[in-house]
Amino acid sequence: MNRILHLCARFGPGSGAMRVRLHRWRGVKIGQEVHIGTDVLLETAYPQWVSIGNRVQIGLRCTIIAHLHGLAPRKTEHGGHVSVRIEDDANIGAGVIILPNVTIGHGAVVTAGSVVSRSVAPLHMVQGNPARPIAKCGIPLTWDTTLKEFFSKLEPIER
Repeated sequence: MNRILHLCARFGPGSGAMRVRLHRWRGVKIGQEVHIGTDVLLETAYPQWVSIGNRVQIGLRCTIIAHLHGLAPRKTEHGGHVSVRIEDDANIGAGVIILPNVTIGHGAVVTAGSVVSRSVAPLHMVQGNPARPIAKCGIPLTWDTTLKEFFSKLEPIER
């Protein structure tokens, strides 16, 4: 059943709201006002190991992997397991790959095509393979934030 729901969520026509509902039925913990783009591969074997906060945006063709053979997820305070945690107001660009045991912090932005192998600090923008911090975000990039407002609050990180 998990496989059928995953295929419907990944390739089925319709709105992002339907994709969110199908992934919830699979066991993914998903908050409110979440957008999941088309053709997103969300952990096939252990969907319950993925947690997505409120107002998160996930671009098309992203891949979220919550397990690798021999790599156990972290235990939560409630005794469950979570391997990939995407916190509130995070923005995941198109084609991003998120690997196991990673947290994407509140308001973080992951630019298109990045590979996230380590946790991302809250209100930071990362890019590349592997993803590295390139800027601090003064505010989260949400549906209510204009690009002009968002970019005016970015502070580049010097390397």
